Amino acid sequence: MNWRATCLLACWLPLATPVLAADPQAPGPDPVPSVMWAFYHKQLLGDAAFVFDDRVKLLAPPFAEDARQVPLEIDARAFGGEVVRILAWAELNPLPRIVDFEPGERVLPWLSIRIRIEQATPLRAAVLTRDGLWHVGSTLIDAAGGGCTAPSVVRTQPGWEEHIGEVLGGRYPRGDASRLRLQISHPMDNGLVSGIPEFFLNHAELRDQNDQRLASLELFPAVSENPNLGFDIQGPGQTRLLLRDNSGNQFEARLP
Repeated sequence: MNWRATCLLACWLPLATPVLAADPQAPGPDPVPSVMWAFYHKQLLGDAAFVFDDRVKLLAPPFAEDARQVPLEIDARAFGGEVVRILAWAELNPLPRIVDFEPGERVLPWLSIRIRIEQATPLRAAVLTRDGLWHVGSTLIDAAGGGCTAPSVVRTQPGWEEHIGEVLGGRYPRGDASRLRLQISHPMDNGLVSGIPEFFLNHAELRDQNDQRLASLELFPAVSENPNLGFDIQGPGQTRLLLRDNSGNQFEARLP
C-alpha cells in the first residue's frame, strides 16, 4: 500500500467511528414539534432519560367540537406489566397538567378521560417503565378554543350542590378483564372564570374488596366538569372508588 492510500484510510476511519457508536436510546425526533417540549421535559420529567415512542397511543379527535369536553384515551398496554406511572398534559393549555396515573398489577395501563383545551395544542403522555426510562407518546388536536375559560354548565343546573360526588356508571366484561366506565358529579372549577375559585377533584383511588389499592390518580383542573373515567381491571370482585377534592370533601362509590 502506498503512502497516499494509507493517508486516505487513516483520514476516513475517524469519520466512520461515530456511526458505529450510535446511541440506541437516542430520543429521536419530536413527532409533533413543539416549542414547549424542552420546558415540560424539565418541569414534569425532571430532565430524565426519555424516548419518543409510538407504542404509547393517545387517541383524541383531530378537532375538538366542544373544547370543554374532549375525549382522550391513553393506551400503554404494549408495555404489559412494566408500567409504573403515566403523566399526561396539554402543552399549550393555561393549566396544562391532566392526570398522574399509577396502575397497579391488576389494572391495565389504559385510561380514558375527558379534558378541556383552550386552543390547538400538542397532547403528551409520558409512560415510566421499570427500567427508569420515560416513553413519550404525542398527538395534535385542533380547536376553536375557550374550553378552559368557558363558564361552568354544571353551575347553571338547579340543585347541583346536592349531587356533588355522585357516581354513575358500571362494569362491563371484556374477555378476562372488565372495563369500568364512570361519571362523577363535580364542577371541576379551574379558577380561570371570574369570581369562581378553584374547586376540583384532585385524587381518585381504586380499591378491591380486601381494601388493597388497585390504582391511584392525581387529577388536575384540565379535566372536564363531571369527569368521565374509564379503567380496565383484571380479575373478579367488587371495586371501591375513593375520591377527594381540593376542599377536603371525600366521596366513595362501590362498584359490583
